[in-house]
Formats: sequence, structure tokens, C-alpha cells
Amino acid sequence: MKVLICIGSSCHVRGSRQVIETFTRLVKEHGAEAEIVLSGSFCMGACSKGVSVKIGDRVYHVKPEDAEDFFREVILEEAKK
Repeated sequence: MKVLICIGSSCHVRGSRQVIETFTRLVKEHGAEAEIVLSGSFCMGACSKGVSVKIGDRVYHVKPEDAEDFFREVILEEAKK
């Protein structure tokens, strides 16, 4: 499963680096390197709502402080499908 994380200037200011660091750590902790691929992306067109994270056709908006919960509730669940 591919997870795209916006690294454009607006998302960078909103904490994309912290989101990427959190996701990277959690992928390793869960031993999910083969199932979950993290990749950077540029603008997804919804910059004002938080760091844009795209999984499949769906775009989510994640704040750095919510990244762990998002990973467990959304990314891990999607990876199980």
C-alpha cells in the first residue's frame, strides 16, 4: 500500500516532516515495511486543512499531534484489507 505525504511548502509549514517521521517510526515498529510504502508528494490541493496524506483515491488531513492515531486507525486498517 502506498501512502503519499505532501511535502509542499504549505504542508511543510503545517508539520509534514513530523508526520513523515512518525509514520516512518511506526512502519518500522509494526514491521510493515513490505506492506506500507511511504512516499513524498507535492500539493494535493487542500493545503489549509493540515498535512495532506493520500491513500488510494482518498486524501486525508493530518496534524502532527494526530499522526500516531491516524496511523493506527487508518493506515494499519487499510493495510489489512
